[in-house]
Amino acid sequence: MIGILGIVIGSGMSFQSAVNSQLRNYVFSPYIASMLSFLVGTILLALVVISQGLPLFPTFEIITNHPWWIWLGGLCGVIALTGNIIIFPKIGSIETAVMPIIGMIITSMLIDHFGWFESTMLPFGLNRFVGVILILIGVVFAVVLRDALINRKLTKDTDSNINKNPWRAVGLFGGAMLAVQAAVNGQLGVAVNSPLTGAFLSFLVGTIILFLLVIFIDKNLKPVSRPFTEKAPLWVWLGGAFGACYVSINILLVGIIGTGPTVVLVLFGQITGSILVQQFGLFRSVKTPTAPIQVLGLIVMLVGVVLINLF
Repeated sequence: MIGILGIVIGSGMSFQSAVNSQLRNYVFSPYIASMLSFLVGTILLALVVISQGLPLFPTFEIITNHPWWIWLGGLCGVIALTGNIIIFPKIGSIETAVMPIIGMIITSMLIDHFGWFESTMLPFGLNRFVGVILILIGVVFAVVLRDALINRKLTKDTDSNINKNPWRAVGLFGGAMLAVQAAVNGQLGVAVNSPLTGAFLSFLVGTIILFLLVIFIDKNLKPVSRPFTEKAPLWVWLGGAFGACYVSINILLVGIIGTGPTVVLVLFGQITGSILVQQFGLFRSVKTPTAPIQVLGLIVMLVGVVLINLF
């Protein structure tokens, strides 16, 4: 059941990406689209927390008795999100997908192995090593080889005159921040004694940071009204709901099975969900038939997930 939850919220993240891409078409800015998505998630989580009779904000005692870094989950999420936006035109869609995955897996395993961020120590044994290798191979099959098999030029959406290595490093760092976010939010949920309150606080921090980014970069909030004036379908606001479910359940899972297993379960669900979005053209995305190599990649990844979570 725990594993299914991780896969489901990972798929939800793929749906969120598809929904937010449509929201971006109305507001013409990835930062405004992300800010609105975070804002919707924050409002939804606030309503849920209040309906459960839980406090929205921590007491002064909780703030002073826990390490400062438990409040960084929202910042980590924004760094990862913004980093992907920045590196996409620099290194292309394939590496933009793969580099954060590598950073996320490596960092999550390090967090578990050394018990960083007060997480439960889970040694990096042979089974985890083999599991990680299988997951990376599966990612290559499901994400990279498919594009090569349809003769897609991997550099057509990049600037070939730049040194890509620094931008690849940004991608790795963004993925690492997602793993750190999972661990940090897990401890925040423990500190406030509620995954829902922890998710709300993380979303609130992310929303504030994104608002400041919009003010600093876009310098214009007028596009916020466009989804309303142009009568956008109601589902363009679902990105925040998917994100809220992701963060809330992520906090719960980290507390139960640790950062590494949570990350790989979510990753498997995320790639599975992205394939479903492409296969059926969900949320007005371009419909792209699933290739056999992608199915093979998912199977290889699933074996890796099982090795990491069950042994």
